[in-house]
Amino acid sequence: MIPGDLLRRMFAAAIEAAQPEHCIPPHLPAQPAGRLIVIGAGKASAAMAQAVERHWPGPLSGLVVTRYGYAVPCERIEIVEAAHPVPDAAGLDAAQRMLALVGGLSADDTVLCLISGGGSALLPLPLPGITLEDKQAVGRALLKSGATIGEMNCVRRHLSAIKGGRLAAACHPAKVVTLLISDVPGDKPRDIASGPTVGDASTCADALAIIRRYGIELPGNLRRVLESGAGESVKPDDPRLAGVDTRLIATPQMALEAAAAVARAAGITPHILGNAIEGEARDVGKVMAGLARQVAEHGQPFTPPCVLLSGGETTVTVRGGGRGGRNVEFLLSLGVALEGLAGVHAIAGDTDGVDGLEEIAGALLAPDSLARAWARDLRPLDSLDDNDGHGFFGALGDSLITGPTLTNVNDFRAVLVLQRSDEAA
Repeated sequence: MIPGDLLRRMFAAAIEAAQPEHCIPPHLPAQPAGRLIVIGAGKASAAMAQAVERHWPGPLSGLVVTRYGYAVPCERIEIVEAAHPVPDAAGLDAAQRMLALVGGLSADDTVLCLISGGGSALLPLPLPGITLEDKQAVGRALLKSGATIGEMNCVRRHLSAIKGGRLAAACHPAKVVTLLISDVPGDKPRDIASGPTVGDASTCADALAIIRRYGIELPGNLRRVLESGAGESVKPDDPRLAGVDTRLIATPQMALEAAAAVARAAGITPHILGNAIEGEARDVGKVMAGLARQVAEHGQPFTPPCVLLSGGETTVTVRGGGRGGRNVEFLLSLGVALEGLAGVHAIAGDTDGVDGLEEIAGALLAPDSLARAWARDLRPLDSLDDNDGHGFFGALGDSLITGPTLTNVNDFRAVLVLQRSDEAA
């Protein structure tokens, strides 16, 4: 068994488990008396739309917006590409057109909404008095702040004309069926793409508290929207949302279980530690290194050979000028803490194929990674301090590059402990 190959197969299995072609067909709605309109947003939305077209027996039309490079061919549903994670004018135009598309529907019509991670940036329609440039500035500040995805999306919901249940309200009185591929810890529908078809109990005051917590400079017009309550989202008890049917069709837990099955088949015992782990990526790396060391040195709480699996979404508070990526930051921190511990290998990657702003999913770590770095005059701690995980692993040739995966069930981490360290010695 080659450890790196096994880890790559586990990552591939996690991605395959969340492919729309498998997940969409069991959840298609009944044929409506009227029209079926398909809308959606996210990194997986185009692939989701393609699966709908392949399996829907009747007429349909629609519009979905996905990230640049993530489009797939569709015949009846228009696919628009836009920017992520910082929104652009293409996303703004698509959001405006989507709202217009669902206006004026009847109770006989059904709107099938396909939502996956990334939809927040891809539907950047601001409230009156807010510009796209305002949204871009706040988005950049949130990404650098260390805020959790739930906190970021709370702010986004209260500055948006389409998120926080507003899209579903615009569909009324049509029936709305929302199919969700979750990329958020806890699988909360309101946090997946900031919940465009889901009622939201959070408030403008909550959004302001998050802005204060992270010291984000908010332009006066945005502050007025939040302080006045003009940005209040659609609440769960709003009668316009009474007919909304919301279904989670793929989750991080499903991906972890698929990876666990690959490990068992290879004779490695899997342990799923959690599908919703959050926190600073470098801190999570230290904690995972401590656990792996306890397994390797004492056979506690698990006996090698085993693999420690986890998902969720860590954060990075950007202080350096490197190429970033929360998965590679986790992995670099893990490697520094393990100090080349024999028999411990790891992989970390974003299941959408993009870690941070790079077209790189993540990386692999081996016991000799630090030694190979030093031989190239790379200083692991300096790379970590500079938030330069991609630069570090790229120089070693250990980057994990998948291209667009057409799905998104958050981060995937696997730490493989092959043997007790005393056995390795």
